[in-house]
Amino acid sequence: RALALREFELDYQPQIDLSSDCPVGFEALLRWNHPKRGRVSPLAFIPLAEETGLITPIGEWVLRTACQEASSWRGDISIAINISAVQFRGGGLVETVLSALSQSGLKPELLELEITESSLIDNTEMVLSTLRQLKEIGVRISMDDFGTGYSSLSYLQKFPFDKIKIDQSFVRGADESSNSRALLKAIASIGASLGMKTTAEGVETEDQLARIRNEGCTQVQGYLTGRPMGAGAINSFLDKKLTKDLCA
Repeated sequence: RALALREFELDYQPQIDLSSDCPVGFEALLRWNHPKRGRVSPLAFIPLAEETGLITPIGEWVLRTACQEASSWRGDISIAINISAVQFRGGGLVETVLSALSQSGLKPELLELEITESSLIDNTEMVLSTLRQLKEIGVRISMDDFGTGYSSLSYLQKFPFDKIKIDQSFVRGADESSNSRALLKAIASIGASLGMKTTAEGVETEDQLARIRNEGCTQVQGYLTGRPMGAGAINSFLDKKLTKDLCA
């Protein structure tokens, strides 16, 4: 009922370019405002939505809403949207993306679709074919939670991702573990070698920010550089950050 009763909404978390310290995009984050339970965590309802197949209509709503809201943002700011493996299996994803772009007027190159390795494990060739069609449109493709699955490197060989998102476990683990620091550096190096941007997620402290900057990551996302915000707050946020003196 939540979809029909418009209980879902989107928050957006900034993605900051480390070469300029300026926002270059936002990630759309789904929120459920339940009338009795209050805000329901995505961890509580997304897995169930995927199990029942309801993630397909919910995902379409997210895609259309995020594109529409992003079309009014100041400057060439991108919007990143997570795509579930179930949405690939259902078919019609390319058509939905084309429709959302057409209705919103958003430039294809400002839309970034994030997928996890789980989307590629089953029906790999079908998923890769869909990704290639999306790339031909001009949409950018990111691999989310890189390094937490089993076949990341083989997928990077098979498909030219635009971005690798480094899971927050590596960022936080780097505070205490030399292994995590080494992996963080290695992933950033792989991205640079392949011409892919790297976004470190879950950055919460100045020490973490300094470390990922030193290791060669290109972007950062986390509470330190920007908490999730409603669509109505974004242009004000951009007005403060995108100054002529500091940002291109």
